[in-house]
Amino acid sequence: MFGFSKYNYDRFTRDLLAKDMLKSRMSGGPKPGQEAPDFSRRTLDGEKLRLSDFRGEKNVVLMFGSATCPMTAGSIGGMNELFEEYGNDVQFVFVYVREAHPGEEMPAHSSYKEKVSAAERMREEDDVEMPIVVDDVRGSIHRKYGKLPNPTYLIDKSGRVAFRCLWTDADVVEDALEELLDRQRDRDVEHAVVNGGEDRSLRLKNAFVYSRRALRRGGDQAVADFRQAMGVPGRLALFSSRVSEPIVMHPGRVITAVTITGGVIVGGLLAGRELRRRRFAAREPYRVYETPPPRRRMTGTAYEPVGI
Repeated sequence: MFGFSKYNYDRFTRDLLAKDMLKSRMSGGPKPGQEAPDFSRRTLDGEKLRLSDFRGEKNVVLMFGSATCPMTAGSIGGMNELFEEYGNDVQFVFVYVREAHPGEEMPAHSSYKEKVSAAERMREEDDVEMPIVVDDVRGSIHRKYGKLPNPTYLIDKSGRVAFRCLWTDADVVEDALEELLDRQRDRDVEHAVVNGGEDRSLRLKNAFVYSRRALRRGGDQAVADFRQAMGVPGRLALFSSRVSEPIVMHPGRVITAVTITGGVIVGGLLAGRELRRRRFAAREPYRVYETPPPRRRMTGTAYEPVGI
């Protein structure tokens, strides 16, 4: 239990946030050019997966995350698209780690079975097609890669880190992957450090859009802890997420609703205009609206009266 308490936590706090920020500057995970730590786990579908088995065969995109992590929720859609585009030639692996924002609905995992259940829920709700391996309750894999909530490592065919994105962003990962594939094709090499080796940027736009979606999985306590630890930015993220999430998740429904609402408003304005016209016509039934006569043009000697 001592190992569990040091890795898993029951509540997200400001201290944990500070530690994450420090780790993003001084990550303990493998650095660009270093060998990626090996691991062996079974996927949710029951297939055995060993990282070193892809050495000399395929590049690997290794992503970490959890169901209650806003950054994971914000980046998984883009990573799903990368998997669809590159999945035949590049091996994608998602490692399910500890809950970033545990709460009463999805607490810190006390058993492997609980962790598997959370991973299955995320796979279903976020349409994750890439293989998912669930880390053990002690976080054995996660510890080797720095314990940040949502990094992605690009591991080349030599088994070394070609690039790492400490806070996953699909566009950044794709740029690094494209550069790696070009280098390998043009120079006939297995290893290359690409795109500067790493990206440490924390793109809050992902959290702003998807924070509420991820935190609701944890429950009311997860939302309250996030608001407390993050302060004003946290409250702003929750508000922005509440407004933007329906547009991002269901754009078709929103467009239809806006169109219908707009039609109702325009129809109401036209109807109101017609009612006012009829009301005024009833009050003055004999008034006839005519076009005013054109003004006479002045001649050189004839002047119209001018008011002073």
